[in-house]
Amino acid sequence: MKIEQIYTGCLAQGAYYIESDGEAAVIDPLREVQPYIEKAERRNAKIKYVFETHFHADFVSGHIDLAEKTSAKIVYGPTDMKLGFAAHIAKDGEEFHIGKAKIKLIHTPGHTMESSCYLLYNEEGNPEAIFTGDTLFIGDVGRPDLAQKVVEDLTQEKLAGHLYDSLRNKIMPLPDDLIVYPAHGAGSACGKNMSKETSDSLGNQKKTNYALQEMTKEEFTKQLITGLTPPPAYFPQNVMMNIEGYDSIDAVLERGVKPLTPVEFEAAANETGALILDTRAPQVFAKGFVPNSINIGIDGSFAVWVGAMIPDLKQQILIVAEEGREEEVITRLARVGYDYAIGYLAGGIAAWEKSGNEIDQIESISVDELAERQNQNSEINILDVRKESEYLSEHVLDAENTPLDYINDSMQKIDKDKTYYVHCAGGYRSMVFNSILRARGYDNLIDIKGGFKDIKESEKIKVSEYVCPTTLL
Repeated sequence: MKIEQIYTGCLAQGAYYIESDGEAAVIDPLREVQPYIEKAERRNAKIKYVFETHFHADFVSGHIDLAEKTSAKIVYGPTDMKLGFAAHIAKDGEEFHIGKAKIKLIHTPGHTMESSCYLLYNEEGNPEAIFTGDTLFIGDVGRPDLAQKVVEDLTQEKLAGHLYDSLRNKIMPLPDDLIVYPAHGAGSACGKNMSKETSDSLGNQKKTNYALQEMTKEEFTKQLITGLTPPPAYFPQNVMMNIEGYDSIDAVLERGVKPLTPVEFEAAANETGALILDTRAPQVFAKGFVPNSINIGIDGSFAVWVGAMIPDLKQQILIVAEEGREEEVITRLARVGYDYAIGYLAGGIAAWEKSGNEIDQIESISVDELAERQNQNSEINILDVRKESEYLSEHVLDAENTPLDYINDSMQKIDKDKTYYVHCAGGYRSMVFNSILRARGYDNLIDIKGGFKDIKESEKIKVSEYVCPTTLL
């Protein structure tokens, strides 16, 4: 028997490939399904099932494409949702055979009402692992406020109560030596404070996971919902795509991986109103970019920030990317439901400049340069675009917190006629912030290279003392 965790860092998401005696199953597959198919082919195995732990909010699953290409059966836990594709709606406790191994579906409502875990029995018939989806993470559990955005009459308190019961009645009685394989790790917005570890024994989680400790349902509910921040705006749209269906990834790639000359690129931008998304590294972008484009670097939490910054999944998008990475960009957009990329700038920014087109730039300075300017003018304006919790922990003295997460609110604090110096933790988010505001006519923003990390290390800029407000406890 083979168990393989396929972890995708930019989504902090774990998919799983399970194989026994020539048959295989995939749990919570990503949108691009060819790697699973090729894996099975290399091992002379047939993918028999696609198991879904729930209707995902943070990414679009590859369940439909994978089933169509392999004739596998899609399986969900109990749900009354009307699906836009063929699937088997399983009963609590229903069992599925994969070669000599067996998987039992355990219905665990709470994160969502259909949420289910999959208990794997090895070829000797012994329980070996449990795939917990967003029901149980390492160090955390799934947030209970996402399904209420899609299903009427659900509240986060009701869902938290269901999750309390599921954990105590369905999960905690299971053997301590089971290996827990969750759907997400640290960095996912599907929980509050999950571990960087991507698996653990159930016994250790019973000892260390706050949500599995002895407490009343009321105490559990209070702990679970305290400190929840609003989920990204694209989450409900991803849920509906996972329920209703979507275009094949092949069609999305065919539409998006289309090279455009500078003339064609400019025409497409003018005629369609497409958003120009530049996915190069922040400091590379700053030196020269197509006017009005926004920067979200591919080598960062790309999908998460695309989802947070671009509210409409049907927004047409034109791509500027490093040469050779265009298909990667289109694929990673599709993972979170952005299926309407309509082409990319062939030859990149070099071709754009060679054609005589105007480029724009964003001034970016080092911490040493910032210190010099602060010595000359102690009242310069500094914007910290990190999360509020990061800012409250430690920040530049007199800096104003304008989180990227809430950019529409943050920009209300900015005077277009004043100059601001903008930083985040390391330089990624600040360039996203600067590029979006520049496209909206804010021309007096200066980026600080290296962000708060470099500020701390330089010791040339005054930093506030550590603050731990009771609201964060």
